[in-house]
Formats: sequence, structure tokens, C-alpha cells
Amino acid sequence: MYDIVIVGGGPAGSTLARLVGDRYRVLLLEKRSFTENMGFVSQKCCGGLLDPDAQRMLARFGLGIPKDVLMSPQLFAVRTIDIKNRIERYYQRHYINIDRNAFDKWLESIVPPDVTIINDCIYRSCSENEGYLTVRFTHGGREYEERTKLLVGADGAFSGVRRQCFDKQPLPELYICIQEWYRADSSGRNYYGAVFDDEITDFYSWTIPKEDRIILGSALAPRGDVLRRFDLLKTRLKEYGFDFGERLARNGAYLYRPVRGSHICTGGGRIALVGEAAGFISPSSAEGISYAFRSSLALARALDQGIEGYSDRYVENLQPLRRNIFLKNMKSPAMYNTQLRKLAMRSGLLSIDIVE
Repeated sequence: MYDIVIVGGGPAGSTLARLVGDRYRVLLLEKRSFTENMGFVSQKCCGGLLDPDAQRMLARFGLGIPKDVLMSPQLFAVRTIDIKNRIERYYQRHYINIDRNAFDKWLESIVPPDVTIINDCIYRSCSENEGYLTVRFTHGGREYEERTKLLVGADGAFSGVRRQCFDKQPLPELYICIQEWYRADSSGRNYYGAVFDDEITDFYSWTIPKEDRIILGSALAPRGDVLRRFDLLKTRLKEYGFDFGERLARNGAYLYRPVRGSHICTGGGRIALVGEAAGFISPSSAEGISYAFRSSLALARALDQGIEGYSDRYVENLQPLRRNIFLKNMKSPAMYNTQLRKLAMRSGLLSIDIVE
């Protein structure tokens, strides 16, 4: 029997396994294989940028990113485009540009060797027994069962653990992320692009240069024809110098946006949730890696005193993160209300001038 089974080997799951793996018997289940170079075609639908909050967590963990995880260019400015208001500004902000699959593979590689890791597997279900849970998953075309004292869902948006075990809990607002890869040209330059257009989405879209490629992505409400709106985004960005050319690849995924406190679900009993599975993701920027790190650290500290009674300690440890989500929601109107955004951007406050 395992002490802890973690479903999901991304930043949340791998971090938790690393923090508790020397104290508990841990099984980590991950659906990706990590056995070959997956390339940009199979990249997660994530921009692959580490913002200052994620960088701060890496600093707290004492971790330095290997050079084979980094991608050029490193980015020091955000090019903000408000299409409806026809305003464009640049703001200084430092991001670390990474290969997201290589980043996740690296995080898994630094998990303690005593942790059992099974890649290329799919979580199926769990059932409660007296004193333990039975976890079922498939691997290599076969179904397996393992017993555990604690199950942790770190399986991201549309979490199978959350949907099965906490189906009465309100879910955050659901978005469909579409991300396409193109050959880079001079239009993208060395900026992270944040694009706002209320006709396309009430959230935002992005452009990110990656080596000799450029990503175009958008978080779209699942209404109407999402592909039509995505194509409209490409058309409108031509006015701002973007010429995307032939598409090299397309990725898609679900994204949750927690806009109410009830959208956060940390689990209960013998099941805990971390990262985006719990609803921890920025409702203003959709940044999730720092939240994955922070929620996993909160659970690891709750487990310092043992599995018994961990849940109350975990909830207490998460209070700063809940307040952070609340403050991000307070910030959102200034970004996503057309008139407020217009006033903020026209003021030029905190913007920088670009020297050609």
C-alpha cells in the first residue's frame, strides 16, 4: 500500500512528490511518456513562460533551471494590444522563456528516487474502502489497481479526480484554449504579446516568440464557433504587423477561471486537490505554474505532521492563496472592462517607450 498516490506529474504533482517523497511511500502517475523529444507539436497548451511569481517560487525551492529547458528569446516587455480601443502600449516585465515539456520533464527528474513514477498512464477511478482508497489506472493497455491512504489530484483543468469525487462542487468558468505554432518573422519581435478584443473573448489572447517559431494563443469561452473567432483574431492582428503564414501545429486544452471563492475545491477526507485541479490559477492572467508550486507546498507542509488531520492544516495553509485569487478578481475589471482598460492604457501609466 502507498501512503500517497498523486495523479498528474506536472508542476503541482512533481513538486509535491519532491517535497514529501523522502517521508512517505509515494506513487506518481503521469499521462505523458517523457521518453522522447515530443517537440512543439505535442507541447501543452501553455505559453511556456515563467512569470516573476513562478520565478520567486523556484528561488524559494533553491532550484535553477537547466539550460536545455530554456528557449530564446528571454523576454523583458509585454506588448499590449487593445484592438477594440485601438491602443497599443509596452510594459516592462521579465519572463523566463521555457520549453514547457522539457520543464515538466526536468521537474519530474528531480523527484526523490524512492518515489515510484509511472508515465504514459491514464487515471480511471477510485473507490473508498475501510482505511484506504483503491486507485485504478491503465498503463500499456492493461488496467492496474493500487491502494493508498491519500489520493492527490494534480491533474489540471478538467481534473478527472475532481469531477469524479467532488461533482457537487461548483466548477470555475470553463474556457477552451487554442494555440497555434508558426514560423517566426520580424513582426513578433522580442515581446510577449497580450491581446484584448471583446468580440473574440472576454479573457485575452497572446503571442510568444519561441526560437524560430511564434505561438498565437487565445482563451475562448465555449460558445458559438470558437475556431471562427480564433481565425478572426489572426485577421485582426495583421493590422499590427503580424503575418502568421502556414500553420505548423495546433494545440487545444481546457482552462478554468475561478471568479468566485466557491470555485476553489481543495478536496476532503482521503482526497486532496492541488494546482489547477483545485481551481488555483490566476483569474486575471491565467498563469498557473506559481499556483501549482504554492498549493503543493501548502499541502506538503500540512503533511509534515502526518496524513491524519492533514485536511484542516491544508485549508489553513491555503488562506494566502485564496486571498491572492480574490485580489486578482478585484484587479480583473481594470483589464477586462473595455472602458476601464481604455482609461488605463491611454494614461500611459507604467508603460515604457520603445526605441526603434
